[in-house]
Amino acid sequence: MNTPYPNLKSLQSGLDEQVVNVLIETAKLIGQSLDSATAIKGILKVLSDELEFTRGRVLLPNYNSDQLQIQYSFGLNESEIKRGIYALGEGVTGKVMASGEIALVPNVALEPTYLARVSRSTPINSQPLAYIAVPIFKEDKPIGVLAVHPRNSSHGPLTIGLFVLQIISQMISQVLSIKKLVKKQTEQLLVENKQLKNEKLIESMAAGLHGQSSAFLKAVRKASLAARSDAAVLLVGESGSGKEKFARMIHQLSEQRSSPFICINCAAIPEQLLESELFGHTKGSFTGASSNRTGKFEAANGGTLFLDEIGDMPLELQSKLLRVLQEKLIQKVGGDKEIPINVRIISATNKNLENAVNSAGFRLDLFYRLNVVSITLPPLRERKQDIKTLAIHFLNRGNQRYVRNIILTEEALQLLESYSWPGNIRQLENVIERAIIMADEDELSVVKLQSTLNEEANISIPSICPLPANGNTNFNPSGDSSNQPIRGYSRVNNLERPAIIDAIQKAKGNKAAAAKLLGMTSRQLHYRLRKLNISETELVPQ
Repeated sequence: MNTPYPNLKSLQSGLDEQVVNVLIETAKLIGQSLDSATAIKGILKVLSDELEFTRGRVLLPNYNSDQLQIQYSFGLNESEIKRGIYALGEGVTGKVMASGEIALVPNVALEPTYLARVSRSTPINSQPLAYIAVPIFKEDKPIGVLAVHPRNSSHGPLTIGLFVLQIISQMISQVLSIKKLVKKQTEQLLVENKQLKNEKLIESMAAGLHGQSSAFLKAVRKASLAARSDAAVLLVGESGSGKEKFARMIHQLSEQRSSPFICINCAAIPEQLLESELFGHTKGSFTGASSNRTGKFEAANGGTLFLDEIGDMPLELQSKLLRVLQEKLIQKVGGDKEIPINVRIISATNKNLENAVNSAGFRLDLFYRLNVVSITLPPLRERKQDIKTLAIHFLNRGNQRYVRNIILTEEALQLLESYSWPGNIRQLENVIERAIIMADEDELSVVKLQSTLNEEANISIPSICPLPANGNTNFNPSGDSSNQPIRGYSRVNNLERPAIIDAIQKAKGNKAAAAKLLGMTSRQLHYRLRKLNISETELVPQ
């Protein structure tokens, strides 16, 4: 005779019915879906619906570093997810991962190690905001963190919640293990999705490269294809657009990745010393040559040599470089011995080399040697959708470097996206870092960020006319287009309105003083008042 299953309620042993429902629903989700994202997000939703454990997230180590980042969440917006990055041992979350111990914080406002990157430490319904984080284990080793904000911060619910989360964390560990197993069993499917796999590889290897815009991804794809060969690559882009990082990515994806990657800026070294820097010199070959010196070509032998600002190389030295590229032999300054070298050349310029060739400033034969594969890097103003990603990346890095907990408001991010960034990524990084250093609060508002940006209002950087992607060489031989400056703040944006009104009110209506507060000239301020149609009644203090 079959023994009937016992009544579930008889097994509760005093556990709350909601807790039992959570465990049952969690088990169902795991059984019904092999997709880890569906299962884990469903589990976090159940925790929110049944136990009021809000803003749940599962943090796992980034595949390219030891940093924890949010992989699955429920109730968080995109900005919060991107900000949720912690170094091992950093903050409450990082310490849970590092130690493997649970964390129960009844009131995050009173916990100095709690970092409000994902949620503010403000109370909910006049109750303190609590936080529970438990490690996710696999074979007694922490592999991630499960964290939630309980709405009820009293002792009883927190204790029961901690018990439930420890069980749920082990279930999530099983989901992650199933995900790994499914991945191994679907190798054939992964081969068919080769493009996606290659993009992941590129992302993991390209340290410091971030973006999702079509213009950026097009350059990344061309760089990854170029990396398969040892052909010379010419990177064309404005100053600050990431040419050196692209060169490093090509090297890291190439067969030369285990060999040296050597950089030299052809514009930063005096003409009389550049030849020695490239090819080396022998002792006594010129005044000051007190010993033999190895040049960059010899140091990069077997690897990659990155010639930055190649357009500034003197014509005489261009001839010697051409000979090296043709014969793969170098001769030190003052030496008579030829040294064989095997170096992959990646060069970069922010100039129009074809215009330089037309004006006899650059050798045509060297141009063709260097321009086997040409990759044009888009300026940041053509990558608007990447500005937010880059800003949050620089913000997180700056927070960790300066031990801060700064956040950007959505309005501040919109302001960054509206700016033309004549200095490109380097300028954005500089502005974010400066704003973090000078911030006296944990929030970068539009007003404060506008003030930081206004410090650069008078900076102008010449634009370049890059090599055309379609190979068309019909450039204006006068080169006039390369002399047109891109002026900072050439466009007036409606997001400036609150900062302008606030400054004039603080200056008690004195527009000259308000202009100084904003880092503008009086003329610039009056121009914005007209463009934004700000009336005098709006400028009266409320």
